[in-house]
Amino acid sequence: MIQSLGLFSSTAIVVGSMIGSGIFLVDAEIGRTTDSPALFLGAWVITAIMTMICALSYGELAAMMPKAGGQYVYLRESLGPLCGFLYGWTLFLVIQTGTIAAVAVGFGKFLGVFFPSISSTHWLWHIAHVPVVQVGPMALGGMEIGVSTANLVGIIVVCLLAFVNIFGVGLGSLVQNVFTTAKGLSLAVLIVLGFTIGSNGTAWAANFGAGLSAFWRNAGWHDLHPVQVGAGGPTVLVNLLIVLAVVQVGSLFSADAWNNITFTAGEVKNPKRNIPLSLVLGTGFVLTVFLLASVAYLLVLPLHGDPHGTTVLARGIQYAAEDRVGTATLEQIFGAAGASLMAGAILVSTFGCVNGMTMAGARVYYAMSHDGLFFKAVGKLHPKHKTPAAGLIVQAGWAGLLCISGSYGQLLDYIVFAVLLFYILTIVGLFVLRVKKPNEPRPYKALGYPFLPALYMAMAAWICVVLLRYKPQYTWPGLIIVLLGIPVYLFWSRRPAGHMSSEINL
Repeated sequence: MIQSLGLFSSTAIVVGSMIGSGIFLVDAEIGRTTDSPALFLGAWVITAIMTMICALSYGELAAMMPKAGGQYVYLRESLGPLCGFLYGWTLFLVIQTGTIAAVAVGFGKFLGVFFPSISSTHWLWHIAHVPVVQVGPMALGGMEIGVSTANLVGIIVVCLLAFVNIFGVGLGSLVQNVFTTAKGLSLAVLIVLGFTIGSNGTAWAANFGAGLSAFWRNAGWHDLHPVQVGAGGPTVLVNLLIVLAVVQVGSLFSADAWNNITFTAGEVKNPKRNIPLSLVLGTGFVLTVFLLASVAYLLVLPLHGDPHGTTVLARGIQYAAEDRVGTATLEQIFGAAGASLMAGAILVSTFGCVNGMTMAGARVYYAMSHDGLFFKAVGKLHPKHKTPAAGLIVQAGWAGLLCISGSYGQLLDYIVFAVLLFYILTIVGLFVLRVKKPNEPRPYKALGYPFLPALYMAMAAWICVVLLRYKPQYTWPGLIIVLLGIPVYLFWSRRPAGHMSSEINL
């Protein structure tokens, strides 16, 4: 591989992969669940703390093992090949490809703001409707299978960016740099507008009030919050520690994918310096922006809203139309033109996000192939451009199928638990490698070790336990997907090397 990614490009991959459409959407659900301005922001503070600790810890592993594959390599070297494979398996099946599919189709939906014929309900080829099947606390199915104009646009975006990234990491990083800069500026404008001309007395009184009395509403230790257990299950009352863990499904997912830069380590200049530095700079920037954007929402719109409200202010953050809080914010400031402005910003954001995740994900399958745990052709580089072309093609093919299947929405619900599980295991690996390889060169050491990494594991484990109890419809399917990788690993690892070739030809 050609080491052509400098610090700016590496940081752009971190930022561009993290900023998709989540920050413009998930605040509505966080607001409905917490029903408290303080807890609404508290959810993002917890996400920021956890993500920064994790990124700082990963910096040590990245500097120690600057190889293509990133987190897959860290898990393989610390906890063994099975653990590494389960991560790569879940990444390919759900985490990377499911996110690529969802963000790409989201691009298509927002493009529909400018071209109304592009819609998830405008079918070009409707294959079938999968009915909802109740399995214990889980509601599976409910998908529409086929090609709509929205997911056709998503498939085109997926294929286009796979094609672009085949022609060298330099071209892919150029696209990433341009779109990451554009989306950073778009979010900065949103924040500035929210803090200046968008701020209004109605939102201030509803969310902050005299002496911040309204800000702390429903945020006390003894305040209880209703949470529905499972799909269609009973509603129970929980305290703030539990409700803050429950809403991490939205905020942690929105802030995820920061680790994608570690997948491309084989193409980063001076990776022992630039990868840890890009992790810190990129995650620090995005988390600050996300927190400021959420504050801006509170300055422009009341948190509490009426689902039947006829104005943007009346619906508030909780019931913004189709949960598009970012769009509602600009609509409140500029009227109908604001919705178009935000749709344009989200198009830029989602396109850059898909590009970053496309570029990074193929490097993991490349590393897995070199370990004999994926198709042999995926471990080959393009003879001219030195990119994992087969990996990019396979990844785009599976993501495209997910677009057609309509299953990506449910898959994304399932991945937060799986992602947290692998983050915990990778931090465990940090401790293991300190014991197994105490003399291994470590150009950068995890800040606050062992206390901060241990704090992360405790916080992430608490969230996992809470989600297993209160959101089983998200957690158990995610865990099952991970465990299904065990027989696949046993089958694949026992195959003779000569039988692992693929039909894919470059």
